[in-house]
This record gives sequence, structure tokens and C-alpha cells, in this order.
Amino acid sequence: MNQSATGTKAMVVSPHYLATAAGIRMLEQGGNAYDAAVAVSACLAVVYPHMTSLGGDSFWLMHHHEEDVVRGYNASGRSGRLATRAAYDGEQSIPTRGMKSIVTVPGMVDGWFAVHEKYGALEWAQVLAPAIEYAQNGFPMSNDQYENTLKCEAILAQTLETADIYLPGGSAPQPGETFKQANMAKTLQRLAAFGRDEFYKGETAVEIADYMQRHGGLLTREDFEAHHGDWVEPVKGSYRGYDLYQMPPNSQGFTGIMALHILEQFDLQTIEHGSHEYYQLCIEALKLSFQDRNAYLSDPAFTEVPLDRLLSKAYAAQLADSIDMEQASGLQTKSIGSDTAYAAVVDGDGNAVSFIQSLYFEFGSAVVAGETGVLLQNRGSFFSLDASHVNRLEPGKRTFHTLMPAMACKDGKPSILYGTQGGEGQPQTQTAIFTRMVDYGMDPQQAINEPRWVWGRTWGEPTQELKMEGRISEAVFSSLSQAGHIVRKMKDFDGIMGHAHAIKRDESGNLQGGTDPRCDGAAAGLDY
Repeated sequence: MNQSATGTKAMVVSPHYLATAAGIRMLEQGGNAYDAAVAVSACLAVVYPHMTSLGGDSFWLMHHHEEDVVRGYNASGRSGRLATRAAYDGEQSIPTRGMKSIVTVPGMVDGWFAVHEKYGALEWAQVLAPAIEYAQNGFPMSNDQYENTLKCEAILAQTLETADIYLPGGSAPQPGETFKQANMAKTLQRLAAFGRDEFYKGETAVEIADYMQRHGGLLTREDFEAHHGDWVEPVKGSYRGYDLYQMPPNSQGFTGIMALHILEQFDLQTIEHGSHEYYQLCIEALKLSFQDRNAYLSDPAFTEVPLDRLLSKAYAAQLADSIDMEQASGLQTKSIGSDTAYAAVVDGDGNAVSFIQSLYFEFGSAVVAGETGVLLQNRGSFFSLDASHVNRLEPGKRTFHTLMPAMACKDGKPSILYGTQGGEGQPQTQTAIFTRMVDYGMDPQQAINEPRWVWGRTWGEPTQELKMEGRISEAVFSSLSQAGHIVRKMKDFDGIMGHAHAIKRDESGNLQGGTDPRCDGAAAGLDY
């Protein structure tokens, strides 16, 4: 099994090797972590199109070496002014595919521009150049894109503009075959020339909004013009000497801190890694955090999320006392989409960027907006049509968001950047890899390689399964089943566990990077 990449100065990790290469290219051209991160993000929108697109959202955690503070940028979109519950009269829920699943304005392009404008060192067009090249000239189709294309073939075929791109000639390109996106290249070239407003007020915005209006969609030109992201203060916790940072609501980031606060009440070093006790404790701590997340999480502009109470150590101790090491709790949760791309960059000055982006489902809504090449997200389909639900659909509202990039600092400096694809699995996998690094002394790659689990409901399935990779011991499968978990044995390395990546600064100050063997990613370090 591969080892962590190392670098004395800089590190880039992402779920696609070409995106990682783009980040390294920016650093070699004199750019900083912010230039590299935007280049990685833009490339992922091209080379990992089943997971992310210009038509999706993103969240950013950043530490600038001169500011000595962690900042966040919420680049998620709000529902359009026509997106009312009345627009879905007669339906029990918002559709998860097609035009009516497109409820929120895409926020990611705004995020690129905001991060680059505040902190970037290179020219705007320069950081978009690799993405433009990959879109225009093509790149080898990844196994992950191929497998997801086969899975979604019928859905992708329903819209002509979508099928022309992702099913050229009527079928999925084979792995390794050159995959081009000519219209996406043109859109990126306009963005490079005219900046952020091209996507929200210019030709691209008009094309997307008018296409949606012609086909019965809910987003308008006015919705795009009104969009803005927000600089936000991260939520904060602590764990065994580390300061923990996550994005605030509408992100589910606080659940990752809650779970670690609960686990801090136990001495994990006395618990064998990979044992029944380890898995039971992690799973039940996370389920307790999900219980509060499900009760409170939505747009904080519309509802109060009691973060002070949820993140207090006293509350964590109370929750920890409720865990039964031999019995699964009976929490129920809703199915959540899980197709996302996480990446991170640290540069030679100590700047650090932990970020994540998504379309929600694989290929999002499965609708490409006209001739733009932009695949639109279906994130807003998670809104509830129940008027009493905390995450009920209302115009101008951000939905409950699973995206949660993480950062942990020591002595005020970034020490661990970590995150993963995976919806409901994001806080679960984050908890696994963080405890493995902090409590069990693993390097990032080992922590990511170790067997994983994901608890929750899968779309179309009636039960809350505990999916566990096949490398976990049969004794653990048996004991967790006896405790009341509905355990399902998965492949030894199963993509359903998500694509996790991490960067850690070791005690000597060098950087270690790990990327998930379950994806097409790469970790690359620099020693310049």
C-alpha cells in the first residue's frame, strides 16, 4: 500500500491526479496556496464532472500566514425567488433529478473569485488556464467517471445537451479515452476574460437562466444577479491539544466537532484500533451528533442553531454518558446524497486551504444548461416541503449542506487539513482519519487506507445500514450485529466509503499528504 507523500515546503492533495498537477503547476509558477486551490477546484469541475461542476457549490477554510486566523467562505447558493413550496403542489418531495430539482443558484464560481481576489498572487486567467486546457484538449476518462456514467446512463440520456457531452455517440467513453468539453472550455474562457460577473450577470448567466425558464425551471436572471457568497467565522472546538475548525451552518461541519468532543471523554489509547469498542464508540458518538444536526440544521438566516450548547464540553460529556458499548441506538435519518470532491493545499509560507465542492448527487440534476456546458446541481432537492420542518423550502434560503472541509491547528498554525466525499459519511470518515492520526499515531496515508465504515440510509433502501469494508474482522462484524446494527459487508476498498484526503505537518515541520486509494487522486509535495 502506498505511503504518504512528503514535502518540505508545500503539499497538494485532491481526488484527481490532473487537478493535483494543476495545483503544483501554480506553486511552481510563483503562486500561493490560494492560487493553487482555485486551480485545483476549477480543474476538478472539468476532470471530475460527475462529482463537481461550475453549476455546484463549495465551502472554503483558509489560514493566511500573516493574519494568524482561520477564515471561511460559504460559496453555497440560495433558492430562487420562484422556489416556493406551492411550486411543488401535489408532490411529497422535491424531485432529485431534472429541471425541478434545480432550486438553488450555483455558488462555486463566486467562491473562486472571492478567494482569489482576497489572497491570490497570480493573474485570474492564469489560475483558470489548466482547467481550460483540460476542457478544450481533453483528458483520459477516469475509471470513477466511467463507472458513474454507466450507473446514470438512463438519466443522462434524458436531456439532449447532457447526453451530447457525457454520452457522445450514445454511450459512455471508455476509461482512458480522451474526454473533451468544448462548451465548458468556452464558458471558462469567458470567465477568464470577464471575471466573476460573467457567471452571474453576463452571457453565461443569461444563457443558464433563460434555458431554465424555457424548460419550466425556477431560477431566473434576477436570482443569478442577486447571488453572493459570504466570508464567515468558522465554528471552533478542541481535541487533545488541537484547535478544531469547521464551516458554520448551513454546513453540517459542527457534527464533526461534536463527535470528537464526545470521543474526547474516552481514552482511545486504551482501546484497540479496529476493535468492536473502537467502531461502536465512533459510530454511536456520530449518531448522537446526527440527532442534533437533523433537529436544527438549516440556513441560520431563517432559524437558530444553538451552537454554543451543541459544542460545549459539558454537553459532550452528557452525550458520552449515554453511549452503550454493547447496544446500537435507534436513531433514524434521511437519505443524503454523497457525491463530492475534497482537496487541500499548503504552501511554503504556511498558507493553508481546505475546501470541498459538489453537485450533490452524481451528475447533480443531470441537466446541462444550454450551450454553456455547465451541469447544474440538485442540492436544493434536500429542502423539505413540510411547512413545519426546520429545512423547509423558502425563497432566498440556503439548504442543509453536507459539505464540511476541516482544519486542525496547533499553537495557532495549521497542523492537519482533512476532508472527504460522502454526504452522511463526511463526519464519519473525518472522525476515523483524525482519530487515527491523533490517537493512534498514523500518518495521513495509513489513516486513509485503514478499513472504513459508513452508517446511514442509502437511497431506495428501507433500513439504516452500517456498511463496513470487508477487511474488518469477522469478530467485529459479529459483535456489532449482536449489538443491533444492521451490518452489511462491502468490498475491501469500497467507493461508498468516500474519497478522503489529508495533509499533516509533522513534528519536524515537514508536510505529509495522503490521498484515497478508492479514487483517482494524487498527493504531491514540493521541496523548493
